[in-house]
Amino acid sequence: MRKSGIIALAFMFVSSFAGMEAHAQSETDRLREALRSATAQVRSMEDQRAALQAQITEVTRARDALKAQVDTAKAQARKAEADYRTAVREFNDRLEERNQTLEKWKDAYTEAATVARDKDAERAKFEAESKAYKASTQACTAKNKELVKVGRELLARYEGVTVGERFIDSEPIIGIRRVQIQNLLQDYGDRVLNQKAEP
Repeated sequence: MRKSGIIALAFMFVSSFAGMEAHAQSETDRLREALRSATAQVRSMEDQRAALQAQITEVTRARDALKAQVDTAKAQARKAEADYRTAVREFNDRLEERNQTLEKWKDAYTEAATVARDKDAERAKFEAESKAYKASTQACTAKNKELVKVGRELLARYEGVTVGERFIDSEPIIGIRRVQIQNLLQDYGDRVLNQKAEP
């Protein structure tokens, strides 16, 4: 039994070793397959990592480009806002300048209108005075003509006096002729005084 036990034990050992060897062979194959699979997965992951890295690089590039566009847009917006403020300030300045100019023109117009009204009133006054002076001048001219006429009549009477009339004029007794001459002189004096020009 001992022999058979040993044989059995050896058989068990051999079969166990064969089983172990078979098992070891199959374990090696399985590990190789696992290694191949792991290597393939590592390569696949490396490829994925490279693809992802390329995507990251592309996204980073796109992000930088977008950031640059945003910065440019912000700068343009700031410039547009500054330009708008400048334009509004310049417009307000021009508007204020126009208002001041308009006020000056209004003042000048008011002053010119006042001067024009004053000048018009002055002109009307001078026209009235001119008409009055013309009428006065015409009246004076007419009175001067009448005075000249009275003066000529006096001269004609004086020149037409004869020696006999002078003798009768100086006749002291009755004095009728003297009264006639005084009445005549009074009449001429009245006619002269009637032609006196009134201021």
